[in-house]
Amino acid sequence: MELEFVIDKEYDIEMTVNMYAITGKEITRKSLEEQYKIKLPEIERKKLIFQKAWDNINGTFSTYIEKSTGYKWFYPKYECVLSLNIRGASNWGNGPKVVRGYNEELNDKFLRITAHELILSHYFEIYKRHYSSESLTDGQVWALAEIAAFALTSLTKEVKEWWPDYTEYYTNHNYPHIVKLQNELKAVFIESVREGSFDNYIKKGIDLVREYPEMSPMGLVPLKS
Repeated sequence: MELEFVIDKEYDIEMTVNMYAITGKEITRKSLEEQYKIKLPEIERKKLIFQKAWDNINGTFSTYIEKSTGYKWFYPKYECVLSLNIRGASNWGNGPKVVRGYNEELNDKFLRITAHELILSHYFEIYKRHYSSESLTDGQVWALAEIAAFALTSLTKEVKEWWPDYTEYYTNHNYPHIVKLQNELKAVFIESVREGSFDNYIKKGIDLVREYPEMSPMGLVPLKS
């Protein structure tokens, strides 16, 4: 798998407008167009910097994920769209594209969050191609994908090579409503890595997440009747 950092103004604007609407905020296409006129040179500069840093770990990280999950990447090339306002996002397995904020500082944390978004995409692809008959909601799959991404970027010895100062955060994040499920899956994940049984980890997660039919990135949101 290769990751290419790209500038895709239309994709960024559309995703930004949609994400702001979901969270009850407002932002206009016109204002984003104006921002691009001012900030495009800096985005282009950061694109080159991010690409060079990611290329240093791309090969080992790519192999690590394939080995740990037992699934090859579903696309030979992924794109990381640099965004004006979105810090990080995955498109939930709808193609090989993730998003990272152009104004992030280049450090180990930047690499770790980029890896996190790629793993989210990878987990969604695994579910859609091999487990869709389980009929989970998108919110339930999102929770399992987030938990897997946190685990794969913090709980194994390999990650200490790439971001040694950012491995103590498994449950230290902005989604407190998934922590109970995370704790229940932690030992299962460690066992799955040791025994090469990531599918067992997925199946256990599916069983446990059924207890949360209202799961979503926004919290435990009651289902509409």
